[in-house]
Amino acid sequence: MRNKTVILALTGLISLWCLYMLSYTFVSRDYKQKATAFATDTRTNKVDLSKRQRFVDSLWAQPVYLGSTLQEVTEREINLGLDLQGGMHVMLEVSPVEIIKSLSGRSQNPKFRQALDAAAKDQSSSQKNFVDLFVDNFRRIAPGEKLATIFANSANRGKISTQSSDTEVLRMINAEVESAIDRSFQILRTRVDKFGVSNPNIQRIPGTGRIQVELPGVDNAERVRKLLSGAAKLEFAQVYEFQDYAPAFDQLGAYLNRLDEQAKADRLSTRASGKGTAIAADTTQKGTSALEAALNQKATVAKSDSSKKDTTAQAAQNSALARLFIPMGNGLGVNVKDTAQVGEILRRPEVRAMFPQDLRFVYNIEVIKGTNGQEIHALEAVRRDLNGRAAMEGDVITDAASDFAQTGGGGVEVTMSMNPEGARKWKALTAANVGKRIAIILDDNVYSAPVVNGEIPNGRSNITGNFTIDQGKDLANILKAGKLPAPTNIVEDAVVGSTLGAESIDSGLLSSVIGFIIVLVFMIAYYNRAGIVANLALIINLFFLMGIMAGLKATLTLPGIAGIVLTIGMAVDANVLIFERIKEELSMGKPLSKAIADGFSNAYSSILDSNATTLLSGLILLFFGTGLILGFAVTLVIGIFTSLFAAIFISRTILDWWVGKGRNIEFFSSLSKNLFKDSAFDFVSRRKLYYTISSVIIGLGVISILLKGFGLGVDFKGGRTYVVRFEKGVNTDQVRQALTSQFGATPEVKTYGNLGVNQLKITTSYLVDQVTPEADIQAKAKLTEGLAKSGGGDYEILSTAKVGPTIADDLIYSSFKAVLLGILVVAGYIFIRFRKIGFVYGAVVALLHDVLIILAVFSIFNGLLPFNLDIDQAFVGALLTIMGYSMNDTVVVFDRVREYLNDNRHKRESIAAIINNALNSTLSRTAVTGLSTILVLIVLFIFGGESIRGFSFAMLIGVIVGTYSSLFVATPIVVDALTREEGRLSSTAEVAPATIKEAKPRVRPSQA
Repeated sequence: MRNKTVILALTGLISLWCLYMLSYTFVSRDYKQKATAFATDTRTNKVDLSKRQRFVDSLWAQPVYLGSTLQEVTEREINLGLDLQGGMHVMLEVSPVEIIKSLSGRSQNPKFRQALDAAAKDQSSSQKNFVDLFVDNFRRIAPGEKLATIFANSANRGKISTQSSDTEVLRMINAEVESAIDRSFQILRTRVDKFGVSNPNIQRIPGTGRIQVELPGVDNAERVRKLLSGAAKLEFAQVYEFQDYAPAFDQLGAYLNRLDEQAKADRLSTRASGKGTAIAADTTQKGTSALEAALNQKATVAKSDSSKKDTTAQAAQNSALARLFIPMGNGLGVNVKDTAQVGEILRRPEVRAMFPQDLRFVYNIEVIKGTNGQEIHALEAVRRDLNGRAAMEGDVITDAASDFAQTGGGGVEVTMSMNPEGARKWKALTAANVGKRIAIILDDNVYSAPVVNGEIPNGRSNITGNFTIDQGKDLANILKAGKLPAPTNIVEDAVVGSTLGAESIDSGLLSSVIGFIIVLVFMIAYYNRAGIVANLALIINLFFLMGIMAGLKATLTLPGIAGIVLTIGMAVDANVLIFERIKEELSMGKPLSKAIADGFSNAYSSILDSNATTLLSGLILLFFGTGLILGFAVTLVIGIFTSLFAAIFISRTILDWWVGKGRNIEFFSSLSKNLFKDSAFDFVSRRKLYYTISSVIIGLGVISILLKGFGLGVDFKGGRTYVVRFEKGVNTDQVRQALTSQFGATPEVKTYGNLGVNQLKITTSYLVDQVTPEADIQAKAKLTEGLAKSGGGDYEILSTAKVGPTIADDLIYSSFKAVLLGILVVAGYIFIRFRKIGFVYGAVVALLHDVLIILAVFSIFNGLLPFNLDIDQAFVGALLTIMGYSMNDTVVVFDRVREYLNDNRHKRESIAAIINNALNSTLSRTAVTGLSTILVLIVLFIFGGESIRGFSFAMLIGVIVGTYSSLFVATPIVVDALTREEGRLSSTAEVAPATIKEAKPRVRPSQA
């Protein structure tokens, strides 16, 4: 092999990089174990979560590995999905209805209101965005009436006028809706950061007004729903300058110093009694708060580093303050890791009494780089009316924008305009605070605190500062948050309990290990020593796969583990293609080194074509997939590239090195030596029989679908789903009856998992159309009341999920589009590569055949098998993967057919004979790849866990059907198509067995 040195160097570099990226995961896991050990009570074996968090906080900003802080190490580890560690997934939708109403100035025009109602109704069954639906309905209801008559008002002055065209108004509405969605995203991202969970994920879903939030490890779903769906609260408040409350800080310093002295005395007393702890960081004693213990630790570090001992009380006070506060901006700041501790101190009654009664502390939203600190502002408490509204809130702002200032050096400035009521209040507020600062607050975070240069009488203000362009835009967006109310509705959520997450990890690891071992043993049993080479390449492949996932900060989900298991099964395919080619070359009498070189050369075309079709399916999954299926797609796509590199380069390098040492290597064992040798199966002449068998199965499926339909998952029909585990067995009919009386409609109650009637999956449509957190609480209360009457005793709700009807309709549409696109993309690739329409017919018919057979199986056997056969997103993901696998199989056969057709030696044979010979020559590869993949899928089906059992069953059936279709459907279709195209088949040209038996391996031109 050429460039062997380059390959070795590249492999070494990739290995070092993967090891480096994976090392962060090992280090992070090690510190988590240390934190758990530190917080575990050795007598009760219970973990004190606050103590564990304190251990983590003490090291969060400290370098722990290669100069990286524990925070940076944690951010670089392989993230676990919600299904593996528990947590909450939420899909929020920004409502454009309120935005459009606000832009219209709350117009009461009946035609305008009618158009809004019609658009809301149409949205449930249309893929158009809401604004376009509204405009279409308005034009239908009010033909000839311009949109400007509704939207040309004082709030939109300067953007549109009464003379503006509908196109201009539509452009303005879309811009404002997009801006509102962006503001909501920024606000939600800030709120998510406050949850204190590691590695939260928030992202906008392209082309929609939806925002996806994933919060690992959260255990209070109601709190999350309220915080995420609550309206943004924009307020203004006067700022206390530091000199105004400096005396109170002197008192605070004395107070902290007394805590230090008391803790020191307690520590000395404990040591004297011989009861000191072995872990120095644990200074918490009975009667001492966690905060005081943390302060004690800080004091110990600070005093040990000091060159001389402070002797005055003031110095001691300053030292105590300096450990918590840092000079910053116009006052003081707090290190991010200390904000919880500082908040606990400042909320104490004895500390509150030191400061003015109307003073409250609020953090700045921005974390200052270098110090890792947030400025803390002392604000005058906002006075509120009986309804809880502040005297001046963000709804008085009519517009805000960021631009370059015309004066003062041309820096970035933010302009703000208010309505008449706001202008009047703003005039009074600015007049009373000339020379002082006024804070702009959103969701209890200070975004800016500009100094008032003078009274502002007309409500138009310019805010200047050392803003960057992005900071100016962000502040303008924040100010506009009060102008257009854009409520965010929760249209989908799912909660996975930590118990279910731990069980998913166990099942995922077990299935991966068993599947991996089975493939290793199978390859050695079939290919002898060459199987060891394939196994080495497989191990390196998995190492690269995990390393790249860590480097890309990919999230590992249970379907992702399924993707790894599938990668294990499919990764051997490239080696199988190569080894089968090498065996052919050896059978021609070639020397081992020459057979290896030619075997690799002749296999490249099949390897690249087969993996390209699977890659196309994976890319479609990446584009259309969300949540768990996205995790599967990421693993699948990365696995394709690592498998190709390992099989083509690493296997070749090992084989060349072995042969270069003068050693022999065998590519068959006693078990496989004569297996499929001179195979002479007649695939083509009985093709009508195979067509009939497939047609009968599909026909039965169509009848079942018409009469019985499918079991639709909650993500396709909408509803609420709960997985409940009982202490003892329950009667499903009794549970169903008890819940029917609560929900007012009969819910779907099924056994779920391997625990039989101890674990149930309950699905109901109760209040699914309502998107408020209160509706979720009410639904869960009804569930709890019903379960209490079911006779099942104690129970635990392991997971919950809700999918709104709009989301369900969108998922059905996008899934149909994904499957159709998958077929079209594969058809296009086949035509480009093979240049004959007959191959396209065969590929498309085979894909449709596989899809219809699987749909038939899921309809016919739904409710008959003891596991879930619902049609959901996971099923669609499996379907697309099966399409890729089926084409992988089919393309390998097609590639050999093309090779045989291009071989001049076969010109005298019929197309049927040529294609039959091609099928027989690839039979060994088809059987080995199919069997290895089926074995790991059986393992995945048995051990992979209930949440992916339907997925793995679909994959298992799909691989069997895909293998069948590549041999008995796709290629015979090509025979018929090419025969009609070239007119070479006569009534006597059917393949005779004698002709097939005479087909021997022979020297053919190498295919690059």
